[in-house]
Amino acid sequence: MNSSSVQPVVQAPDEVEMQIRGLMMDPVTNMPIIVLKDVGSDLVLPIWVGIFEANAIALELEKTATPRPMTHDLLQNMARGLNAEVRKVVVSELRDDTFFAVIWMDHAGETVTMDARPSDAIALALRWDCPIYVNRTVLENSKQAVSGSPNVNAEEMRRWLENLNDDDMGRYKM
Repeated sequence: MNSSSVQPVVQAPDEVEMQIRGLMMDPVTNMPIIVLKDVGSDLVLPIWVGIFEANAIALELEKTATPRPMTHDLLQNMARGLNAEVRKVVVSELRDDTFFAVIWMDHAGETVTMDARPSDAIALALRWDCPIYVNRTVLENSKQAVSGSPNVNAEEMRRWLENLNDDDMGRYKM
């Protein structure tokens, strides 16, 4: 894609820009968690992911080269080969305790959106070095979901996530 024709990334008013604060293991479930942090505040959003997706994200965070392209590298190479560019990813919805995401791409001057799992969208965002956003409604609903859990105090969970230090993040800290 000709870089002179690339449009700037547009952040919708209902989107909050996030960055990856870290990747860690949940001490209770032993599942990987991507911890996203609002770039403008201390607000955090944990997203539990599968081990393979966490590995794909960790490899990119560490800039580890693999002998053969991994799936997300293949997707990036395919998009480039088709003259498309990933412009942003948005964690767009939280429904039945499942997060949904949308990958926003430019192709031949057109905007193309694709449904994705947040872990896949984030892995691609890292490879494209593009922004990660979360819909404000998702942030609000995720707070309610945590507060509705009988075993977790929402305020304690929020404080724990916001106060994680670099050692807590392990080798995947940002």
